[in-house]
Amino acid sequence: MIKAVLFDLDNTLVDFMKMKEEAVWAAVDYMIDAGLRMKRKEAYDKIFEIYWREGIEDQKIFDKFLMEVLGKVDYKILAAGIVGYRRAKEGTLILYPHVYSTLMELLKMGKKLAVVSDAPILQVWTRLAQTGLIHFFEVVVTLDDTGFRKPDPRPFKAALEKLGVQPQEVVYIGDWAERDIVGAKQLGMHSVFARYGDVFNTQNSGADFEVEDIYELVEIVKKLDHESS
Repeated sequence: MIKAVLFDLDNTLVDFMKMKEEAVWAAVDYMIDAGLRMKRKEAYDKIFEIYWREGIEDQKIFDKFLMEVLGKVDYKILAAGIVGYRRAKEGTLILYPHVYSTLMELLKMGKKLAVVSDAPILQVWTRLAQTGLIHFFEVVVTLDDTGFRKPDPRPFKAALEKLGVQPQEVVYIGDWAERDIVGAKQLGMHSVFARYGDVFNTQNSGADFEVEDIYELVEIVKKLDHESS
């Protein structure tokens, strides 16, 4: 019997990369308007090069970008980039289709819901609040709660302990095979790969199930319940 469903957040519940891409484009436009002498696409690519190197949640991304391309932080350009980023971010962070209906259906089935995210605690709660998901989850585990990123077992174990469930009673869904799926499977949880959120063109996720729409999760949970009855 499945007692709980655990979710990754970014690119599983919220379309994080769409928001990030739109926000960076806006930041680049604002910085160019403020005096940055650089081609738009070149600046965009450079920022993402730094993101992939330093971490997609890097809070000093524009400082590092300016240091690398100008040799200094020009605060006029920096301020413009931050404003552009924030304005675009507010309007582009959206849920994937059918997230609300999926969560509601799972709750009606009596399943406990939790989030296990590698993002910092404030960013996680901000995204949940902004998308109207703040009250859906009984447990939320962030990077700040354990200090370890998936696939390390500690974030998963923290969620299981707080929920009071065993790994075999849990379904975990995430978009990053090397972190989400590996981490879930090594503890013995049922794993679901969010193919719709995959940004790495993953060929073989290694998951027990793959979904193109998050609502498929409901039928997977029903199937697992039926098999265990």
